[in-house]
Amino acid sequence: MKFKILAGIVFTVLVACNDSNKTSQDINNTEVQNDLNIEAEPTVVDSIAKAAGISHWDSVTEISFTFNVERNGGHIERSWIWKPKTSDVQMITSEETIAYNRKKIDSISEKADRAFINDKFWLLAQFQTVWDAGLQITNEKNVIAPISKDTLSKMTVVYGDDGGYTPGDAYDYFYDSDFRIKEWNYRKSNAPTPSLTTTWEDQQSFNGLQIAKVHKDSTGEFKLYFTNISVK
Repeated sequence: MKFKILAGIVFTVLVACNDSNKTSQDINNTEVQNDLNIEAEPTVVDSIAKAAGISHWDSVTEISFTFNVERNGGHIERSWIWKPKTSDVQMITSEETIAYNRKKIDSISEKADRAFINDKFWLLAQFQTVWDAGLQITNEKNVIAPISKDTLSKMTVVYGDDGGYTPGDAYDYFYDSDFRIKEWNYRKSNAPTPSLTTTWEDQQSFNGLQIAKVHKDSTGEFKLYFTNISVK
């Protein structure tokens, strides 16, 4: 997972796109509870994903969106059409259009797929901690958020050193009492100092999926935003 805006922007966001984020301890606890016929309490990961509408995900057949970044007077724009049930992806830029299937990545489609993983991670980061494997997750309450200075809770996610395009990165998700993400840090290679901190703004529902359309840093020099969002 990591923050990387290809073609000239200087950070990365990538995701391993695996099936589960459960640690061995989580899995063992769940198995014990199932044996006792006790329903496990939802984790913070589950609660954040639920608040973002993950219960609607199985019905999604197509997502299209345009990924935009403004930084230092420059602008990057990529449009995507993704069919998650078939893994078909189409990338459309001012220079080219590339269609490929994520089950068959080759040397030509790999560059496009790196961009897709980055852009899709920004769009659906609330779900990635459910989908991805090999994560270390900790949670802390009553933390001062880095931009707003509001008192929120913080979920820290550290990716393993294997898998994905840029393994080993960390993310701090700052969320409110309704499990809505308000800000986050990206920390490259799990460094103590964030490489990037942004807001989560203009959150809207698209067929049940809650998506933050705008992310800005505290300086006003960086803005990442989505347009032309459609969920079918």
